[in-house]
Parts: sequence; structure tokens; C-alpha cells
Amino acid sequence: MIANLRGILIEKQPTYVIVEAGGIGYEVWIPLSTFYQIGEVGAEVSLRTYTSVREDAIQLFGFSTARERELYIKLISVQGIGVRSAISMLSGMDADEIITALKNNDLAKLTAIPGVGRKTAERLVIELRDKVAEIGPQQIVRDDKAAAATDRIYDDALSALLNLGYQKSAAEKALRAANNEVSEPNVQRILRAALRNLAR
Repeated sequence: MIANLRGILIEKQPTYVIVEAGGIGYEVWIPLSTFYQIGEVGAEVSLRTYTSVREDAIQLFGFSTARERELYIKLISVQGIGVRSAISMLSGMDADEIITALKNNDLAKLTAIPGVGRKTAERLVIELRDKVAEIGPQQIVRDDKAAAATDRIYDDALSALLNLGYQKSAAEKALRAANNEVSEPNVQRILRAALRNLAR
């Protein structure tokens, strides 16, 4: 199993990156939190990874921190949570918020994540409430540079939504609503709020 990948970032999209290491380009699926932490194309990057092996595919999933990878592995251990849906969960809400919601049996918070219904939220709490206590206290570094420029935040968030396949008009409407909901906006917070609005 590939547990860590270090190399040159040669392509970067909101849902995946390609990292070249040893002359091989590895496609790695990522959550949005990692997208904003990983740096720009051409930079040397290091990702903690999880390797998914199935009969028809081998896929890599990458994370900016060991903490996020650890939570991801716990999420996919729950029945009904697949390797891609767990990535979507980590894109919809950051690791600290998910861990807190699980510990506090906060079903309302969990069902605010796009794609997570009440039954799934209940299953997550039952199976992971005690297990997430094992995850270390390391905090995920947030993208503070984006918070300095409102226009850049909006443009980056809109670009990400368009890359995820949303129509421009719907994306713009969701971003306007998100802007009113987030008190201290940065790209991640605005994007997560917009995704929640789009999922309603």
C-alpha cells in the first residue's frame, strides 16, 4: 500500500491532483481542504495517501495531514460509506468539525454535509463516536491568504464549483447565499456553505 507520496505537482483540480514521482505521474483524489493546502503546479508536494484496491481499479486518495487520512479511514469503515463518498464528506466539512459532530452526537451538523442523510449520520455516530477520540489533536492548517481578498475568494470558489460540474447561475446563487452565512469568509468556508446550499 502506498501510504505517502512525495513529488512534483504537475496538475491540480478541485477533486484530484497528479503528482510526478520517479518519472511516474500518480493521479490522487483529494478533498477540497487538501486542494487549498497543497500548493501550486510545479511545487514539490507531500501527501499522506490511502490506496484503494478493487477488482477493476486501483485508486489513490491523498490528504494534507495524517489526521485527515486517519479520519478518512474511519469513515470508509462504516457500512455504506465508499472511498469517493468519504472524500465528498471531507470536502463538505473539515475534519475538526466532523470529529466534533461525531463526539457530540450532532446529527443536524452531519446531515448538513452534502449527500449525508439522517440514517447515514446515525450510523456514523454509532460506529465512530468512540473511535474518533483516538485521532490526535493536530489542527488542520487553513488557507488564510484567501481571506485577504474577497474578490479572489469568490472567483476561486466559483471556479471550483464550475469544475465540479455545477451550472454557473446556480453556483453564483449559492455563493451569494453562502457569503451571507459565513462570518469570517475564506475560500474553504464559502465553498462548503455553497455546497450545502446546492444540496438543499
